[in-house]
Amino acid sequence: MTTPFPFTAVVGQDDLRLALLLNAVSPAVGGVLVRGEKGTAKSTAVRALSALLPEVAVVPGCRFSCDPSAPDPGCPDGPHESGGGAARPARMVELPVGASEDRLVGALDIERALAEGVKAFEPGLLADAHRGILYVDEVNLLHDHLVDLLLDAAAMGASYVEREGVSVRHAARFLLVGTMNPEEGELRPQLLDRFGLTVEVAASREPDQRVEVVRRRLAYDDAPAAFAARWAGEEAAVRARIVAARELLPSVRLGDGALRQIAATCAAFEVDGMRADIVMARTATALAAWAGRTDVLAEDVRQAALLALPHRRRRNPFDAPGLDEDKLDETLEEFGGDDGPDTDPDGPDGPDGGGGGGGQPPADGPEGGDTGASPEAGEPGEAGEPGEAGEPGESQPAGAGSGERSPVGAAEPFRTKVLSVPGIGEGAAGRRSRARTEHGRTTGARRPGGALTKLHLAATVRAAAPHQRARGRSGPGLVVRRDDLRQATREGRESNLVLFVVDASGSMAARQRMSAVKGAVVSLLLDAYQRRDKVGLVTFRGSAADVALPPTSSVDAAAARLESLPTGGRTPLAAGLLKAHDVLRVERLRDPARRALVVVVTDGRATDGGAARSASGRGGGRATGGTEPVALASRAARLFAADGVASVVVDCESGPVRLGLAGRLAGELGGSAVTLDELRADSIAGLVRDVQGTSRRAA
Repeated sequence: MTTPFPFTAVVGQDDLRLALLLNAVSPAVGGVLVRGEKGTAKSTAVRALSALLPEVAVVPGCRFSCDPSAPDPGCPDGPHESGGGAARPARMVELPVGASEDRLVGALDIERALAEGVKAFEPGLLADAHRGILYVDEVNLLHDHLVDLLLDAAAMGASYVEREGVSVRHAARFLLVGTMNPEEGELRPQLLDRFGLTVEVAASREPDQRVEVVRRRLAYDDAPAAFAARWAGEEAAVRARIVAARELLPSVRLGDGALRQIAATCAAFEVDGMRADIVMARTATALAAWAGRTDVLAEDVRQAALLALPHRRRRNPFDAPGLDEDKLDETLEEFGGDDGPDTDPDGPDGPDGGGGGGGQPPADGPEGGDTGASPEAGEPGEAGEPGEAGEPGESQPAGAGSGERSPVGAAEPFRTKVLSVPGIGEGAAGRRSRARTEHGRTTGARRPGGALTKLHLAATVRAAAPHQRARGRSGPGLVVRRDDLRQATREGRESNLVLFVVDASGSMAARQRMSAVKGAVVSLLLDAYQRRDKVGLVTFRGSAADVALPPTSSVDAAAARLESLPTGGRTPLAAGLLKAHDVLRVERLRDPARRALVVVVTDGRATDGGAARSASGRGGGRATGGTEPVALASRAARLFAADGVASVVVDCESGPVRLGLAGRLAGELGGSAVTLDELRADSIAGLVRDVQGTSRRAA
């Protein structure tokens, strides 16, 4: 068994360690969502926590970890008699991003259930995690329906498996920890709200702290057991403190004054629903127990707000989680109560000698380094550093010219009409285009290719019925063989790759016009966020095109790149289309099941073809050297039509005289054109039919 990195050896990351410890003291807090860049000890800290949890007593042989002092009366392995049990370490169970529903909640043997009437149940990861930790790395990449099942089980403390009238229930109480990199996409606000606490982590920029991180990591890698032994004393002290805080927790008093501060804080920050109030109350109580006190103080309420409210403040998918601490302090002062002892925050109150909120994690041990980055701290120059592609300060495309204008803000976003890809796909579950999925309405049946996951009962009965006499059926039960089983085929919705190709040339540079264009693209990005799409951004101006954002699940990143997009120069339309075609070609190799929708935002003008001519010369005859820019753009557009890629041209042409160039481009692409005004959901009723119809004709 691999020796985990000691929890107390993690350098800095105070909020992360505190949030994990509070959940260890009181699992009712509701888990932790850890947000941060790569290499910031998210996974290291979570895995290290499992070694600190006290051992649990279980019923010998029970696959569901029942407590021998109070066994679950509905346990599938029961009934159990109260009495002695066996002690084992608390488990940490990891849920892979690609896990199936059966792997998460467990599976029923449908064949035995139909033929023998028995509940043959194979437990899933939720059963394994009972009374331990369930860790979901990259939770934002997990399929939505799995996140729903996971959070429902965490909220109810039980998991339910139901298949064709056969149901099994078992206890599933665990400490839920999810980690995510916001660059790879956000969770829906409804799912964010189901996590009790959230913390933001980042690598330190202080050289001394980074040195300490590297020193500890290298020492651990060279001799894990010896390194862990050096921290054994600190680990034992924290483990004992967790046990003491758990025992003290029922005695902690949450007075009316603290409750009033909690309610006032949630109201002041306009948090939806009541879950935030409840989580704050539980967190403040756990903070007091962790500090060794039986009264909740204002400092506990403040710390609880900083952990429980930031992710519940999002009103827009592009809003960054956060909390105005000045406003928080004003609210707490205004509604401060005097129902508990007045403790000096700097006095020797609590096990750490630090009173007040009691919210400090264990101090760093023998190797020093009181704050800083993590054992997995990122390299200098990671995402977010100045000079990153697409950010202010980057080098501009060749030929941008002296007419470049500074970026303008986007106009107010609006609800857009649904754009979808024609036909039926088989991509990742989402909310945009029709697809064959594991969830949705049943459309037919087929023989299962592997393990049976969704039984089509009527088709199974029809397959078995003709053979009952030959199989010697004599009683009322149906004699079912494995060859009779039929898998239900279902139709739902898939997510797509929405690739934006945005004209940033001088013809689009009028400030009011570009603001409207950016507003339209932001509106489409909001729609992509809601439909769980991947997005990409290609821009073109001067004499070249750039991939401002490779395909990603982070629409936040796309919106940020769009906001900082400068304009000016000539219009290399062909270069933009060829660059987009190359992006799709590479993405098709990475994810062949995900279908693409190309959204070209332009007025249709083409005034430069230099870069496209060079690309076409290397690309084996896409176009001939010296061809006019318009002809080059037409040839590039026909590549999309030949590949059957669904496309929409958002026509940005304005003024009394319209050349209709965007409409011609749409025809070459095999798609349709729509003006900025027509893009609004309440402006056009038949856009989806138009997009699908023209795409079918092109195919």
